[in-house]
Amino acid sequence: MKVLNFGEEVEGYEVKVLNEREVRAGAGIVFLLGLLSFVNCIVTEDIALSRMFIWAFLAEFAIRVCINPRYAPSLVLGRFMVRRQVPEYVGAKQKKFAWSIGLGLALFLFVLTTVFTPTIGEDNLHNVLIGLSCITCLILLYFEAVFGICIGCVLYNKLHKDQAKYCAGAVCEEPERQV
Repeated sequence: MKVLNFGEEVEGYEVKVLNEREVRAGAGIVFLLGLLSFVNCIVTEDIALSRMFIWAFLAEFAIRVCINPRYAPSLVLGRFMVRRQVPEYVGAKQKKFAWSIGLGLALFLFVLTTVFTPTIGEDNLHNVLIGLSCITCLILLYFEAVFGICIGCVLYNKLHKDQAKYCAGAVCEEPERQV
């Protein structure tokens, strides 16, 4: 198995794929930790825990996109949690695009909270950008984990000529006419 790789080659699929059950479990784990971090920041008005979460979030998505999703901590835990379930494979290409959005948001948050240290409690554009970025991440993770809707994958199909194959819930396939 190659270390620097994205997706698995599975017999019967013409493109590299990922197990959607692992992906959704991983999204749920990251969502829960992110929500706890976000609420803690609001309640305590201390960004320290959120900053640690953002570092971990950045590392998680850097591993997913730049190295190999098999080694991302939340996906390792997700794989363990769903190990007895039948895999549901989805195309890897659209997930890489979606996770690249997550990586971009994580990098943006990292810069906002580390390079330009915010003053919590003050109403300013800096804090608004941090809050909106966190909420965007949480919404994307929530839709993936709870509904199985990968908003980044939907965007992939809107922005690319080559349509994604094997989307969760078959949402990217042409619907057959029902009689």
